Amino acid sequence: MWEITENAKRKVYALGLLLLLTVTANATDRLASLPRPLLGGELSNSAATSVADIDEVMSRMRALGLNTVLVPAYWELLEPAEGHFDFTLIDRTIDVASAQQLYVVLLWFGAWKNSMSCYAPEWVKRDTRRFPRAMTAEGKQMEILSCFSDQVLQADLKAFSALMRHISERDPRRQVVVMMQIENEIGMLESARDHAPLAEQAYRREHWAERYGTDLLADEKFMALSYARYVEHLARAARSIHDMPLYVNAAMNSRGRRPGEYPSAGPLAHLVDFWQQGAPSIDLLAPDIYDTGFKSWAAQYAMPQRPQDGGTVRNRLFIPESRCCANSGVRALYAFGEHQALGFSPFAIDQASDADTRSVTRAYDLLRQVYGLTARRAPLTSYGLLFDQDDRERTIDDDGIVMTCRHYFTLPWDPRATDGSTWPEGGAMLLRLGHYDYLLAGSGVVVDFQTPSEHQQSVRRALGEDGFAEAGSSAQPAADSQHARSAAAGSRSPRRFSGKRIGLLSVDEVRIDSTGSIGYLRRHNGDQTHQGRHARIGVGEWKLLHIRLYDY
Repeated sequence: MWEITENAKRKVYALGLLLLLTVTANATDRLASLPRPLLGGELSNSAATSVADIDEVMSRMRALGLNTVLVPAYWELLEPAEGHFDFTLIDRTIDVASAQQLYVVLLWFGAWKNSMSCYAPEWVKRDTRRFPRAMTAEGKQMEILSCFSDQVLQADLKAFSALMRHISERDPRRQVVVMMQIENEIGMLESARDHAPLAEQAYRREHWAERYGTDLLADEKFMALSYARYVEHLARAARSIHDMPLYVNAAMNSRGRRPGEYPSAGPLAHLVDFWQQGAPSIDLLAPDIYDTGFKSWAAQYAMPQRPQDGGTVRNRLFIPESRCCANSGVRALYAFGEHQALGFSPFAIDQASDADTRSVTRAYDLLRQVYGLTARRAPLTSYGLLFDQDDRERTIDDDGIVMTCRHYFTLPWDPRATDGSTWPEGGAMLLRLGHYDYLLAGSGVVVDFQTPSEHQQSVRRALGEDGFAEAGSSAQPAADSQHARSAAAGSRSPRRFSGKRIGLLSVDEVRIDSTGSIGYLRRHNGDQTHQGRHARIGVGEWKLLHIRLYDY
Protein backbone atom coordinates (compact mmCIF):
# COMPACT_ATOMS: atom_id res chain seq x y z
CA MET A 1 0.00 0.00 0.00
CA TRP A 2 1.57 3.30 -1.04
CA GLU A 3 0.97 6.66 0.58
CA ILE A 4 0.43 9.99 -1.15
CA THR A 5 2.76 12.67 0.24
CA GLU A 6 1.52 16.17 1.05
CA ASN A 7 3.71 17.53 -1.76
CA ALA A 8 2.15 15.10 -4.21
CA LYS A 9 -1.31 16.09 -3.00
CA ARG A 10 -0.51 19.75 -3.63
CA LYS A 11 0.73 18.91 -7.13
CA VAL A 12 -2.42 16.94 -7.89
CA TYR A 13 -4.58 19.79 -6.58
CA ALA A 14 -2.64 22.36 -8.62
CA LEU A 15 -2.94 20.19 -11.73
CA GLY A 16 -6.68 19.77 -11.16
CA LEU A 17 -7.13 23.51 -10.68
CA LEU A 18 -5.13 24.24 -13.83
CA LEU A 19 -7.29 21.78 -15.78
CA LEU A 20 -10.46 23.38 -14.42
CA LEU A 21 -9.29 26.89 -15.32
CA THR A 22 -8.22 25.73 -18.80
CA VAL A 23 -11.58 24.06 -19.43
CA THR A 24 -13.41 27.15 -18.13
CA ALA A 25 -11.34 29.50 -20.29
CA ASN A 26 -11.97 27.38 -23.37
CA ALA A 27 -15.69 27.34 -22.56
CA THR A 28 -15.66 31.14 -22.35
CA ASP A 29 -14.05 31.32 -25.78
CA ARG A 30 -16.58 28.90 -27.27
CA LEU A 31 -19.55 30.78 -25.84
CA ALA A 32 -18.12 34.06 -27.11
CA SER A 33 -18.24 32.60 -30.61
CA LEU A 34 -22.03 32.18 -30.47
CA PRO A 35 -24.20 34.63 -32.43
CA ARG A 36 -25.66 37.21 -30.07
CA PRO A 37 -28.39 37.20 -29.13
CA LEU A 38 -29.87 33.73 -29.72
CA LEU A 39 -33.52 34.66 -30.29
CA GLY A 40 -34.76 31.13 -30.23
CA GLY A 41 -37.75 28.85 -30.32
CA GLU A 42 -37.77 25.11 -29.71
CA LEU A 43 -39.84 22.90 -31.98
CA SER A 44 -42.31 20.43 -30.53
CA ASN A 45 -40.92 16.93 -30.17
CA SER A 46 -42.27 15.49 -33.42
CA ALA A 47 -41.98 18.57 -35.64
CA ALA A 48 -38.80 17.47 -37.43
CA THR A 49 -39.54 13.79 -38.09
CA SER A 50 -40.18 14.23 -41.82
CA VAL A 51 -38.76 16.33 -44.64
CA ALA A 52 -42.16 17.85 -45.37
CA ASP A 53 -42.56 18.97 -41.75
CA ILE A 54 -39.09 20.53 -41.70
CA ASP A 55 -39.82 22.45 -44.91
CA GLU A 56 -43.06 23.81 -43.52
CA VAL A 57 -42.01 24.67 -39.98
CA MET A 58 -38.69 26.41 -40.61
CA SER A 59 -40.16 29.07 -42.86
CA ARG A 60 -42.78 29.81 -40.19
CA MET A 61 -40.05 30.20 -37.57
CA ARG A 62 -38.33 32.79 -39.70
CA ALA A 63 -41.60 34.69 -40.09
CA LEU A 64 -42.04 34.76 -36.30
CA GLY A 65 -38.81 36.74 -35.97
CA LEU A 66 -36.56 33.98 -34.62
CA ASN A 67 -32.92 33.83 -35.57
CA THR A 68 -32.35 30.40 -33.96
CA VAL A 69 -34.38 27.19 -33.97
CA LEU A 70 -33.82 24.36 -31.50
CA VAL A 71 -34.41 21.12 -33.43
CA PRO A 72 -34.42 17.52 -32.13
CA ALA A 73 -32.08 14.92 -33.62
CA TYR A 74 -33.66 11.53 -33.00
CA TRP A 75 -31.52 8.44 -32.35
CA GLU A 76 -34.29 6.08 -33.46
CA LEU A 77 -34.50 7.75 -36.90
CA LEU A 78 -30.77 8.42 -37.23
CA GLU A 79 -29.80 4.77 -36.65
CA PRO A 80 -32.89 2.62 -37.38
CA ALA A 81 -30.68 -0.46 -37.76
CA GLU A 82 -27.48 -0.87 -35.79
CA GLY A 83 -24.55 0.62 -37.67
CA HIS A 84 -26.72 2.01 -40.50
CA PHE A 85 -27.12 5.79 -40.33
CA ASP A 86 -29.63 7.99 -42.11
CA PHE A 87 -28.86 11.72 -42.05
CA THR A 88 -31.72 12.80 -44.29
CA LEU A 89 -33.48 14.84 -41.60
CA ILE A 90 -30.27 16.44 -40.36
CA ASP A 91 -29.29 17.46 -43.90
CA ARG A 92 -32.72 18.89 -44.60
CA THR A 93 -32.67 20.86 -41.36
CA ILE A 94 -29.29 22.39 -42.20
CA ASP A 95 -30.25 23.18 -45.79
CA VAL A 96 -33.61 24.79 -45.00
CA ALA A 97 -32.21 26.71 -42.03
CA SER A 98 -29.42 28.04 -44.22
CA ALA A 99 -31.89 29.14 -46.88
CA GLN A 100 -34.01 30.86 -44.20
CA GLN A 101 -30.93 32.47 -42.62
CA LEU A 102 -31.55 30.70 -39.33
CA TYR A 103 -29.13 29.23 -36.83
CA VAL A 104 -29.78 25.75 -35.46
CA VAL A 105 -29.20 24.25 -32.03
CA LEU A 106 -29.48 20.47 -32.30
CA LEU A 107 -30.95 18.48 -29.42
CA TRP A 108 -29.60 14.94 -29.14
CA PHE A 109 -32.55 12.78 -28.18
CA GLY A 110 -30.32 9.80 -27.49
CA ALA A 111 -30.37 7.51 -24.48
CA TRP A 112 -32.73 9.80 -22.54
CA LYS A 113 -35.43 12.32 -23.24
CA ASN A 114 -37.32 13.69 -20.21
CA SER A 115 -35.72 10.88 -18.19
CA MET A 116 -37.19 8.14 -20.38
CA SER A 117 -35.46 6.17 -23.13
CA CYS A 118 -38.30 6.56 -25.60
CA TYR A 119 -36.03 7.71 -28.48
CA ALA A 120 -33.70 4.73 -28.32
CA PRO A 121 -33.95 2.63 -31.53
CA GLU A 122 -36.00 -0.55 -31.59
CA TRP A 123 -32.89 -2.71 -31.61
CA VAL A 124 -31.86 -1.12 -28.31
CA LYS A 125 -35.29 -1.28 -26.69
CA ARG A 126 -35.80 -4.97 -27.49
CA ASP A 127 -32.42 -6.17 -26.20
CA THR A 128 -32.72 -5.61 -22.45
CA ARG A 129 -29.94 -8.08 -21.67
CA ARG A 130 -27.39 -6.14 -23.72
CA PHE A 131 -28.89 -2.75 -22.87
CA PRO A 132 -30.11 -3.06 -19.27
CA ARG A 133 -32.69 -0.82 -17.68
CA ALA A 134 -32.55 1.18 -14.48
CA MET A 135 -34.46 -0.30 -11.53
CA THR A 136 -36.29 1.00 -8.50
CA ALA A 137 -35.30 -0.16 -5.02
CA GLU A 138 -38.13 -2.69 -5.31
CA GLY A 139 -36.54 -4.23 -8.40
CA LYS A 140 -38.98 -2.85 -10.99
CA GLN A 141 -37.38 -2.25 -14.39
CA MET A 142 -38.12 1.14 -15.92
CA GLU A 143 -38.17 2.56 -19.43
CA ILE A 144 -34.86 4.19 -18.54
CA LEU A 145 -31.57 2.84 -19.86
CA SER A 146 -28.96 2.38 -17.15
CA CYS A 147 -26.14 4.91 -17.31
CA PHE A 148 -23.89 2.31 -15.61
CA SER A 149 -23.97 0.02 -18.64
CA ASP A 150 -20.96 0.29 -20.93
CA GLN A 151 -23.02 -1.29 -23.72
CA VAL A 152 -25.58 1.53 -23.45
CA LEU A 153 -22.81 4.13 -23.41
CA GLN A 154 -20.96 2.68 -26.41
CA ALA A 155 -24.11 2.45 -28.54
CA ASP A 156 -25.18 6.00 -27.67
CA LEU A 157 -21.64 7.29 -28.13
CA LYS A 158 -21.27 5.64 -31.54
CA ALA A 159 -24.47 7.23 -32.86
CA PHE A 160 -23.73 10.63 -31.35
CA SER A 161 -20.17 10.61 -32.74
CA ALA A 162 -21.51 9.74 -36.20
CA LEU A 163 -23.87 12.71 -35.93
CA MET A 164 -21.05 15.05 -34.92
CA ARG A 165 -18.83 13.85 -37.78
CA HIS A 166 -21.64 14.40 -40.25
CA ILE A 167 -22.29 17.92 -38.99
CA SER A 168 -18.58 18.71 -39.20
CA GLU A 169 -18.64 17.66 -42.87
CA ARG A 170 -21.87 19.46 -43.78
CA ASP A 171 -21.25 22.63 -41.73
CA PRO A 172 -17.52 22.74 -40.98
CA ARG A 173 -17.44 26.45 -40.09
CA ARG A 174 -20.51 26.30 -37.83
CA GLN A 175 -22.45 28.73 -39.97
CA VAL A 176 -25.75 26.98 -39.26
CA VAL A 177 -25.41 24.50 -36.38
CA VAL A 178 -24.00 26.63 -33.58
CA MET A 179 -24.56 24.55 -30.45
CA MET A 180 -25.43 21.00 -29.32
CA GLN A 181 -27.59 19.75 -26.46
CA ILE A 182 -26.49 16.34 -25.16
CA GLU A 183 -29.50 14.21 -24.16
CA ASN A 184 -32.64 15.93 -22.86
CA GLU A 185 -33.72 16.49 -19.25
CA ILE A 186 -31.67 13.62 -17.87
CA GLY A 187 -32.87 12.28 -14.54
CA MET A 188 -34.39 9.37 -12.65
CA LEU A 189 -38.13 9.11 -12.12
CA GLU A 190 -39.93 6.97 -9.53
CA SER A 191 -36.65 6.51 -7.70
CA ALA A 192 -33.94 8.95 -6.65
CA ARG A 193 -31.27 6.63 -8.04
CA ASP A 194 -30.77 3.50 -10.08
CA HIS A 195 -30.78 0.26 -8.03
CA ALA A 196 -29.98 -2.15 -10.87
CA PRO A 197 -27.04 -4.56 -10.27
CA LEU A 198 -24.49 -2.43 -12.16
CA ALA A 199 -25.59 0.66 -10.25
CA GLU A 200 -25.35 -1.11 -6.91
CA GLN A 201 -21.83 -2.25 -7.73
CA ALA A 202 -20.77 1.34 -8.50
CA TYR A 203 -22.52 2.60 -5.37
CA ARG A 204 -20.60 0.18 -3.16
CA ARG A 205 -17.33 0.64 -5.03
CA GLU A 206 -17.38 4.37 -4.33
CA HIS A 207 -18.40 3.88 -0.67
CA TRP A 208 -21.13 6.39 -1.31
CA ALA A 209 -23.19 5.69 1.80
CA GLU A 210 -20.15 6.17 4.02
CA ARG A 211 -19.23 9.43 2.29
CA TYR A 212 -22.63 11.06 1.86
CA GLY A 213 -25.24 9.10 3.78
CA THR A 214 -28.29 7.19 2.59
CA ASP A 215 -31.02 9.83 2.31
CA LEU A 216 -32.67 10.94 -0.93
CA LEU A 217 -30.29 13.86 -1.47
CA ALA A 218 -27.27 11.53 -1.12
CA ASP A 219 -28.84 9.18 -3.66
CA GLU A 220 -29.46 12.11 -5.99
CA LYS A 221 -25.85 13.27 -5.73
CA PHE A 222 -24.65 9.77 -6.62
CA MET A 223 -26.82 9.72 -9.74
CA ALA A 224 -25.85 13.29 -10.70
CA LEU A 225 -22.16 12.41 -10.71
CA SER A 226 -22.89 9.17 -12.58
CA TYR A 227 -25.00 10.86 -15.26
CA ALA A 228 -22.39 13.61 -15.61
CA ARG A 229 -19.60 11.07 -16.13
CA TYR A 230 -21.68 9.39 -18.82
CA VAL A 231 -22.31 12.70 -20.56
CA GLU A 232 -18.61 13.57 -20.37
CA HIS A 233 -17.82 10.66 -22.73
CA LEU A 234 -20.14 12.16 -25.35
CA ALA A 235 -18.84 15.68 -24.73
CA ARG A 236 -15.21 14.64 -25.18
CA ALA A 237 -16.06 12.86 -28.40
CA ALA A 238 -17.82 15.99 -29.65
CA ARG A 239 -14.81 18.15 -28.77
CA SER A 240 -12.45 15.88 -30.71
CA ILE A 241 -14.70 15.83 -33.79
CA HIS A 242 -16.31 19.26 -34.12
CA ASP A 243 -15.69 21.72 -31.29
CA MET A 244 -18.78 23.76 -30.50
CA PRO A 245 -20.63 24.89 -27.36
CA LEU A 246 -22.25 21.96 -25.54
CA TYR A 247 -24.94 22.06 -22.88
CA VAL A 248 -27.30 19.89 -20.86
CA ASN A 249 -30.79 20.95 -19.83
CA ALA A 250 -32.68 20.35 -16.61
CA ALA A 251 -36.31 19.83 -15.61
CA MET A 252 -36.81 21.93 -12.49
CA ASN A 253 -37.18 20.57 -8.95
CA SER A 254 -40.36 22.54 -8.33
CA ARG A 255 -43.72 22.27 -6.54
CA GLY A 256 -42.28 20.71 -3.41
CA ARG A 257 -41.45 17.45 -5.19
CA ARG A 258 -38.73 15.13 -3.95
CA PRO A 259 -35.98 13.47 -6.01
CA GLY A 260 -37.66 10.88 -8.21
CA GLU A 261 -40.91 12.86 -8.19
CA TYR A 262 -39.05 15.26 -10.44
CA PRO A 263 -36.20 13.96 -12.66
CA SER A 264 -33.69 13.27 -9.92
CA ALA A 265 -30.01 14.07 -10.54
CA GLY A 266 -30.44 16.21 -13.63
CA PRO A 267 -28.20 19.28 -14.10
CA LEU A 268 -29.97 21.21 -11.37
CA ALA A 269 -28.52 24.24 -9.65
CA HIS A 270 -28.10 22.49 -6.29
CA LEU A 271 -26.10 19.74 -8.04
CA VAL A 272 -23.79 22.00 -10.05
CA ASP A 273 -20.63 20.88 -8.26
CA PHE A 274 -21.28 17.22 -9.11
CA TRP A 275 -22.12 18.02 -12.74
CA GLN A 276 -19.10 20.24 -13.25
CA GLN A 277 -16.87 17.66 -11.59
CA GLY A 278 -18.22 14.78 -13.67
CA ALA A 279 -18.64 16.61 -17.00
CA PRO A 280 -16.04 19.41 -17.22
CA SER A 281 -16.34 19.46 -21.04
CA ILE A 282 -19.92 20.75 -20.81
CA ASP A 283 -20.11 24.53 -21.26
CA LEU A 284 -23.57 25.22 -19.84
CA LEU A 285 -26.16 23.88 -17.44
CA ALA A 286 -29.48 25.19 -18.73
CA PRO A 287 -32.88 25.46 -17.00
CA ASP A 288 -36.19 24.54 -18.63
CA ILE A 289 -38.56 26.99 -16.95
CA TYR A 290 -42.26 26.16 -17.00
CA ASP A 291 -43.37 26.85 -13.43
CA THR A 292 -44.06 30.15 -11.71
CA GLY A 293 -41.16 32.11 -10.27
CA PHE A 294 -39.36 32.75 -13.55
CA LYS A 295 -36.95 35.27 -12.02
CA SER A 296 -35.90 32.91 -9.25
CA TRP A 297 -35.20 30.00 -11.61
CA ALA A 298 -33.23 32.22 -13.98
CA ALA A 299 -31.13 33.62 -11.15
CA GLN A 300 -30.13 30.14 -10.01
CA TYR A 301 -28.47 29.46 -13.36
CA ALA A 302 -26.78 32.84 -13.81
CA MET A 303 -23.95 31.77 -11.54
CA PRO A 304 -21.43 34.50 -10.69
CA GLN A 305 -17.70 34.02 -10.48
CA ARG A 306 -15.95 32.62 -7.42
CA PRO A 307 -12.27 33.04 -6.41
CA GLN A 308 -11.71 29.30 -6.67
CA ASP A 309 -12.86 29.38 -10.30
CA GLY A 310 -10.12 31.81 -11.23
CA GLY A 311 -12.47 34.78 -11.55
CA THR A 312 -14.55 33.25 -14.34
CA VAL A 313 -18.33 32.91 -14.35
CA ARG A 314 -19.44 29.46 -13.25
CA ASN A 315 -22.42 29.28 -15.56
CA ARG A 316 -23.95 31.62 -18.14
CA LEU A 317 -27.72 31.76 -18.41
CA PHE A 318 -29.23 30.08 -21.46
CA ILE A 319 -32.93 29.14 -21.38
CA PRO A 320 -33.55 26.46 -24.02
CA GLU A 321 -37.13 25.84 -22.94
CA SER A 322 -39.74 28.07 -21.37
CA ARG A 323 -43.51 27.93 -21.47
CA CYS A 324 -44.69 29.56 -24.68
CA CYS A 325 -47.36 32.00 -23.55
CA ALA A 326 -48.41 35.64 -23.73
CA ASN A 327 -45.75 36.43 -21.09
CA SER A 328 -42.86 34.90 -23.06
CA GLY A 329 -41.82 38.18 -24.67
CA VAL A 330 -41.34 40.15 -21.45
CA ARG A 331 -39.57 37.18 -19.85
CA ALA A 332 -37.09 37.20 -22.71
CA LEU A 333 -36.46 40.92 -22.23
CA TYR A 334 -35.89 40.33 -18.53
CA ALA A 335 -33.45 37.44 -19.09
CA PHE A 336 -31.33 39.41 -21.57
CA GLY A 337 -31.46 42.63 -19.57
CA GLU A 338 -30.87 41.30 -16.07
CA HIS A 339 -28.55 38.35 -16.74
CA GLN A 340 -27.13 39.08 -20.21
CA ALA A 341 -28.51 35.70 -21.23
CA LEU A 342 -26.96 33.90 -24.16
CA GLY A 343 -30.38 32.99 -25.50
CA PHE A 344 -34.06 32.38 -24.79
CA SER A 345 -36.37 29.84 -26.37
CA PRO A 346 -40.09 29.17 -25.84
CA PHE A 347 -40.94 25.49 -26.23
CA ALA A 348 -43.28 24.12 -28.93
CA ILE A 349 -43.47 27.53 -30.54
CA ASP A 350 -44.60 25.83 -33.76
CA GLN A 351 -47.82 24.74 -32.02
CA ALA A 352 -48.49 27.94 -30.09
CA SER A 353 -51.38 30.32 -30.74
CA ASP A 354 -50.92 33.64 -32.48
CA ALA A 355 -51.67 35.42 -29.20
CA ASP A 356 -48.74 33.66 -27.54
CA THR A 357 -46.23 33.96 -30.36
CA ARG A 358 -47.07 37.63 -30.92
CA SER A 359 -45.32 38.61 -27.69
CA VAL A 360 -42.21 36.68 -28.77
CA THR A 361 -42.14 38.36 -32.17
CA ARG A 362 -42.53 41.84 -30.68
CA ALA A 363 -39.92 41.28 -27.95
CA TYR A 364 -37.41 39.77 -30.38
CA ASP A 365 -37.84 42.79 -32.65
CA LEU A 366 -36.92 45.07 -29.74
CA LEU A 367 -33.99 42.87 -28.73
CA ARG A 368 -32.65 42.78 -32.27
CA GLN A 369 -32.66 46.59 -32.30
CA VAL A 370 -31.00 46.86 -28.89
CA TYR A 371 -28.25 44.42 -29.79
CA GLY A 372 -27.72 46.26 -33.07
CA LEU A 373 -26.91 49.32 -30.97
CA THR A 374 -24.85 47.64 -28.23
CA ALA A 375 -22.74 45.66 -30.71
CA ARG A 376 -21.15 48.93 -31.78
CA ARG A 377 -20.54 50.25 -28.27
CA ALA A 378 -18.56 49.28 -25.19
CA PRO A 379 -20.45 46.95 -22.80
CA LEU A 380 -23.39 48.82 -21.34
CA THR A 381 -24.97 48.48 -17.91
CA SER A 382 -28.37 46.85 -18.26
CA TYR A 383 -31.20 45.72 -16.00
CA GLY A 384 -34.14 43.42 -16.47
CA LEU A 385 -37.64 44.26 -15.28
CA LEU A 386 -40.40 41.69 -14.82
CA PHE A 387 -43.61 42.34 -12.90
CA ASP A 388 -46.90 40.67 -12.17
CA GLN A 389 -49.82 41.14 -9.79
CA ASP A 390 -47.82 40.11 -6.72
CA ASP A 391 -44.34 41.31 -7.66
CA ARG A 392 -45.08 44.76 -9.02
CA GLU A 393 -42.22 47.10 -8.14
CA ARG A 394 -38.42 47.28 -8.12
CA THR A 395 -36.10 50.11 -7.07
CA ILE A 396 -32.70 50.36 -8.78
CA ASP A 397 -29.89 52.68 -7.72
CA ASP A 398 -27.85 53.12 -10.89
CA ASP A 399 -24.76 55.02 -9.84
CA GLY A 400 -26.73 57.75 -8.09
CA ILE A 401 -29.87 57.63 -10.26
CA VAL A 402 -32.70 55.99 -8.34
CA MET A 403 -35.19 54.38 -10.69
CA THR A 404 -38.51 53.17 -9.34
CA CYS A 405 -39.83 50.63 -11.83
CA ARG A 406 -43.37 49.29 -11.65
CA HIS A 407 -46.02 47.33 -13.47
CA TYR A 408 -48.10 49.56 -15.73
CA PHE A 409 -51.28 48.60 -13.87
CA THR A 410 -49.98 50.31 -10.73
CA LEU A 411 -51.20 53.48 -12.40
CA PRO A 412 -54.49 54.14 -10.60
CA TRP A 413 -56.58 55.14 -13.59
CA ASP A 414 -56.28 52.00 -15.72
CA PRO A 415 -59.55 50.06 -15.13
CA ARG A 416 -57.85 46.70 -15.80
CA ALA A 417 -55.81 47.25 -12.67
CA THR A 418 -58.81 46.93 -10.38
CA ASP A 419 -61.57 45.15 -12.30
CA GLY A 420 -60.52 41.68 -11.18
CA SER A 421 -58.53 40.87 -14.31
CA THR A 422 -55.40 38.76 -14.01
CA TRP A 423 -52.52 41.05 -14.76
CA PRO A 424 -50.39 40.03 -17.73
CA GLU A 425 -46.72 40.26 -16.89
CA GLY A 426 -44.96 43.49 -17.74
CA GLY A 427 -41.26 43.59 -18.43
CA ALA A 428 -38.41 45.39 -20.11
CA MET A 429 -34.70 45.74 -20.68
CA LEU A 430 -33.36 49.00 -19.26
CA LEU A 431 -29.94 50.18 -20.48
CA ARG A 432 -27.74 53.09 -19.48
CA LEU A 433 -26.33 54.67 -22.63
CA GLY A 434 -24.48 57.41 -20.76
CA HIS A 435 -24.81 60.02 -18.05
CA TYR A 436 -28.53 60.83 -17.71
CA ASP A 437 -29.18 58.81 -20.87
CA TYR A 438 -31.26 55.59 -20.90
CA LEU A 439 -32.99 53.20 -23.26
CA LEU A 440 -36.15 51.33 -22.20
CA ALA A 441 -37.34 48.41 -24.36
CA GLY A 442 -40.43 46.55 -23.27
CA SER A 443 -44.13 46.37 -22.51
CA GLY A 444 -46.35 47.13 -19.51
CA VAL A 445 -43.87 49.10 -17.35
CA VAL A 446 -43.52 52.51 -15.70
CA VAL A 447 -40.20 54.05 -14.63
CA ASP A 448 -39.55 57.26 -12.71
CA PHE A 449 -36.17 58.78 -11.93
CA GLN A 450 -34.92 60.51 -8.78
CA THR A 451 -31.77 61.56 -7.00
CA PRO A 452 -31.06 59.53 -3.83
CA SER A 453 -31.97 62.47 -1.58
CA GLU A 454 -35.18 63.07 -3.51
CA HIS A 455 -36.11 59.42 -3.22
CA GLN A 456 -35.48 59.45 0.53
CA GLN A 457 -37.74 62.46 1.00
CA SER A 458 -40.42 61.44 -1.48
CA VAL A 459 -44.09 61.21 -0.58
CA ARG A 460 -46.17 59.04 -2.85
CA ARG A 461 -49.53 60.56 -3.64
CA ALA A 462 -52.43 59.06 -5.51
CA LEU A 463 -52.81 61.19 -8.61
CA GLY A 464 -55.33 61.03 -11.41
CA GLU A 465 -54.45 60.73 -15.07
CA ASP A 466 -54.41 64.52 -15.32
CA GLY A 467 -51.88 64.72 -12.49
CA PHE A 468 -54.36 66.29 -10.03
CA ALA A 469 -54.80 64.81 -6.54
CA GLU A 470 -57.64 62.32 -6.35
CA ALA A 471 -60.60 63.55 -4.27
CA GLY A 472 -60.28 62.50 -0.65
CA SER A 473 -56.86 60.94 -1.10
CA SER A 474 -54.08 61.27 1.44
CA ALA A 475 -50.34 61.23 1.06
CA GLN A 476 -48.65 57.86 1.57
CA PRO A 477 -45.07 58.32 2.78
CA ALA A 478 -42.32 56.28 1.27
CA ALA A 479 -41.32 53.45 3.60
CA ASP A 480 -37.75 54.68 4.04
CA SER A 481 -38.48 58.40 4.33
CA GLN A 482 -38.04 59.99 7.77
CA HIS A 483 -39.19 63.31 6.33
CA ALA A 484 -42.34 61.72 4.94
CA ARG A 485 -43.12 59.90 8.20
CA SER A 486 -42.74 63.13 10.08
CA ALA A 487 -45.11 64.91 7.72
CA ALA A 488 -47.66 62.11 7.91
CA ALA A 489 -47.54 62.18 11.69
CA GLY A 490 -48.64 65.80 11.62
CA SER A 491 -45.34 67.37 12.64
CA ARG A 492 -45.67 71.16 12.78
CA SER A 493 -42.14 71.64 11.47
CA PRO A 494 -41.43 69.10 8.76
CA ARG A 495 -37.83 69.09 7.60
CA ARG A 496 -37.19 71.35 4.64
CA PHE A 497 -36.60 69.57 1.30
CA SER A 498 -32.92 69.47 0.46
CA GLY A 499 -30.87 68.42 -2.53
CA LYS A 500 -31.54 68.23 -6.24
CA ARG A 501 -34.28 66.58 -8.24
CA ILE A 502 -34.21 64.68 -11.53
CA GLY A 503 -36.46 65.68 -14.40
CA LEU A 504 -37.27 64.26 -17.81
CA LEU A 505 -35.49 66.27 -20.47
CA SER A 506 -37.08 64.21 -23.25
CA VAL A 507 -38.72 60.85 -23.84
CA ASP A 508 -38.65 59.81 -27.47
CA GLU A 509 -40.09 56.69 -29.02
CA VAL A 510 -37.37 55.47 -31.37
CA ARG A 511 -36.30 52.70 -33.69
CA ILE A 512 -32.72 51.49 -34.14
CA ASP A 513 -31.66 50.57 -37.65
CA SER A 514 -29.23 47.88 -38.79
CA THR A 515 -26.27 50.27 -38.48
CA GLY A 516 -27.02 50.93 -34.80
CA SER A 517 -28.32 54.45 -35.41
CA ILE A 518 -31.20 55.67 -33.25
CA GLY A 519 -34.06 56.99 -35.38
CA TYR A 520 -36.72 59.30 -33.98
CA LEU A 521 -40.39 58.24 -34.29
CA ARG A 522 -42.31 60.54 -31.93
CA ARG A 523 -42.00 62.58 -28.73
CA HIS A 524 -43.74 61.31 -25.58
CA ASN A 525 -44.82 64.14 -23.29
CA GLY A 526 -47.87 65.49 -21.55
CA ASP A 527 -50.36 62.72 -20.90
CA GLN A 528 -47.89 60.10 -22.19
CA THR A 529 -45.36 60.97 -19.43
CA HIS A 530 -47.90 62.02 -16.78
CA GLN A 531 -46.82 65.59 -17.33
CA GLY A 532 -43.13 64.80 -17.01
CA ARG A 533 -43.36 62.45 -14.02
CA HIS A 534 -42.32 59.15 -15.61
CA ALA A 535 -41.64 57.15 -18.75
CA ARG A 536 -44.10 54.38 -19.48
CA ILE A 537 -45.09 51.71 -21.99
CA GLY A 538 -48.63 50.39 -21.79
CA VAL A 539 -49.71 46.78 -21.46
CA GLY A 540 -50.06 45.35 -24.97
CA GLU A 541 -47.69 47.96 -26.39
CA TRP A 542 -44.10 47.14 -27.37
CA LYS A 543 -41.89 50.19 -27.57
CA LEU A 544 -38.34 51.44 -27.44
CA LEU A 545 -38.00 54.70 -25.49
CA HIS A 546 -34.92 56.93 -25.46
CA ILE A 547 -34.96 58.79 -22.13
CA ARG A 548 -32.79 61.83 -21.38
CA LEU A 549 -32.65 63.33 -17.89
CA TYR A 550 -31.50 66.56 -16.22
CA ASP A 551 -31.23 67.76 -12.64
CA TYR A 552 -32.42 70.94 -10.99
